[in-house]
Amino acid sequence: MINFYQLFGQLIFIGIVSLLTLLLISLFLGRILLSNNRVIFPRLLLLTLDLFYGPFKRFASIFGLNESIVDQIGVEVRNKVNEEKFKNIPAKDKLLILPHCLRHPKCEAPLEPSGLKCKNCKKCVIGILKEKAEDIGYRVFIIPGSTFLKKIAKENRFKSVLGVACYQDLNLAMMQLSKFTPQGVPLLKDGCYKTKVDITMVLEKMGIQKPKRPRLQCGADQKWTSP
Repeated sequence: MINFYQLFGQLIFIGIVSLLTLLLISLFLGRILLSNNRVIFPRLLLLTLDLFYGPFKRFASIFGLNESIVDQIGVEVRNKVNEEKFKNIPAKDKLLILPHCLRHPKCEAPLEPSGLKCKNCKKCVIGILKEKAEDIGYRVFIIPGSTFLKKIAKENRFKSVLGVACYQDLNLAMMQLSKFTPQGVPLLKDGCYKTKVDITMVLEKMGIQKPKRPRLQCGADQKWTSP
């Protein structure tokens, strides 16, 4: 007769094997998305990514993969799942969230409780995107961190959000704002200084410019750089 401890040990072993199998399958499905721009079982994939975010990153590292692939998959899946609904929401009900690291090295914009107060000097991509977004009804915020994002989400009424950030920050923010039909555009070059983004991709997301060709949303082949 199997005693309690043997049974408990077997259950733990089965649970670990099942979890590893689930992570492996999810990672495989995510790679299919990034390689072929196809989403298989997107809701299941998102649920797995959200529940096991930390283990997923460690698992990717064990297999010799860059941990950022987990964030890439999370961003791309959410973009695909929310894409059509996002398009049907009026611009006046949307926010555009930009990272302060896109600003010009000599930016003189003051920091206020809601983020940087852009002076529209046009020295960097922020002013360009801000002007175009506001022209069609978006409310634009330039923020230095997640604390500002929480404050903005709490103090503003909106139905959807378009964000620009590095993959990790973007994925975590899209998790946090998942009920607001988020869309995200990752930075081409991240860091805390002189970062880069594809302005064309952001304009496409806003519906200002139509895509010229099918492509992944990750921006790996894009050219726009911030001065």
